[in-house]
Amino acid sequence: MHAQDVDTKLRGPAVWALVLTGVAGFMAALDNLVVTTALPAIRADLGGGLEDLEWTVNAYTLTFAVLLMFGAALGDRFGRRRLFIAGLAVFTGASAAAALSPGIDALIAARAVQGVGAAVMMPLTLTLLTAAVPAARRGMALGIYGAVTGLAVASGPLIGGSLTEHISWQWIFWLNVPIGLALIPLARLRLAESTAPGARLDVPGTLLISGGLFGIVYGLVNATSEGWTSTPVLSGLILGTALVAGFVHHGFTNADPMLPMRLFRDRGFLGINLASLLMFLGMFGSIFLLSQFLQGVAGYSPTEAGLRMLPWTGMPMIVAPLAGILSDRIGGRPVVAAGLAFQALGLGWFAAVLSTDVSYAAQLPPLILSGIGMALYFAPAANVLMSTVTPADQGRASGTNNALREVGGALGVAVLASVFSAQGGYESPQAFTDGTVPALWIGAAAVALAAALALLVPGKPRSAPAPTPTAPPPAAVTPAAVTPASVPAPASGSGSGSGSADKIAVVG
Repeated sequence: MHAQDVDTKLRGPAVWALVLTGVAGFMAALDNLVVTTALPAIRADLGGGLEDLEWTVNAYTLTFAVLLMFGAALGDRFGRRRLFIAGLAVFTGASAAAALSPGIDALIAARAVQGVGAAVMMPLTLTLLTAAVPAARRGMALGIYGAVTGLAVASGPLIGGSLTEHISWQWIFWLNVPIGLALIPLARLRLAESTAPGARLDVPGTLLISGGLFGIVYGLVNATSEGWTSTPVLSGLILGTALVAGFVHHGFTNADPMLPMRLFRDRGFLGINLASLLMFLGMFGSIFLLSQFLQGVAGYSPTEAGLRMLPWTGMPMIVAPLAGILSDRIGGRPVVAAGLAFQALGLGWFAAVLSTDVSYAAQLPPLILSGIGMALYFAPAANVLMSTVTPADQGRASGTNNALREVGGALGVAVLASVFSAQGGYESPQAFTDGTVPALWIGAAAVALAAALALLVPGKPRSAPAPTPTAPPPAAVTPAAVTPASVPAPASGSGSGSGSADKIAVVG
């Protein structure tokens, strides 16, 4: 009886933590792609050009990316539950502001504030969940959390399209409000508070990377409308690049930076992170254009467009478990590289068949191939990443990878939209197709380069030779043995994001 009582006490807080953090993570992940199928309706209602639509997506992903590790460090220093609730409140309020936006500029501003809330909330979901779940059940809980956030990404275009068609585009934001209002008091009552004494905030690093990425994306987004040689565009690109270079220098010279650049000296860490950035660059930029193509050129309703994207965005839910088993047998490197190659082939196939009268039957094979590729990439990516660093660096490694993925998504929308606007536009179905095709080829090339970079990751280590009878078997731990599942989350320590981010073992 006593054992059962103990088990019940352990299960209750863990279940509450899983539900609360899972729902919060679902909302934050959903808002990455939920807006894509609503873009034509937003443009028709609020006006604005291509650059405004780009910022509607990028305002969220950029603030999310550059503040993610800083948000984790804030939770370490001032209380994880307190900052989780604060981030949730900001995200909920910004969602309401986005729904009430009277114009496109107000919507972009609200989306930026949404990203700030998500950047504080999202990394702390995993910290709070890890702290509440016993070590013996942590793998299962993190697996459920990962599946929930994966479902949010898969269903984003469909949910956005359905709400836009059957109610209004504003409801893709209103949806967050009642959920957020319900979560705030429950989080206060059901989640335990914790801090990491001595945690430091890397304010200079945060300012450098925030300003640098904003300048680069601003230049890319406005290059077509204002000209590549215009003063605002050149200033943004040059100043942004200089600030990013300053961030890199800061990461080498500062005693406790947000992102220690020494990690990139490992070719495996460098390869998997550059591959992740390029994969999201190609994927996000392509989805941004194809979701509009399906409505503006192919003539589908928002709901129909969302449904037709599912073979791509939803395929990881089916294939990822099989990909995980495969990676355990042959190693993560060939699976990740093959997945990226499939994704590149799918995008290239799409570019080859796209026309104003293309049938969905012709689109289905590249959609499925891209979806399989995405699944093969996602399943082993976190394990491959963690195998390149020591347990002490796993938190920063995962936080870095999360941030670079979001940066890749923002750059993808900016770069591919620049190609689109240079070669086509919204004037007619043919003009839209003319702009989309070369953009997809650029996306395919970016993901193909990612596949090549993935080969930098060390392969699965060979089995050690059998020891001789005269010598005891050596005790050694290979880097590949250090996985998110096998290493318990380290205790919080000093450094930006080293407490909260140390426990980010699942990439949502």
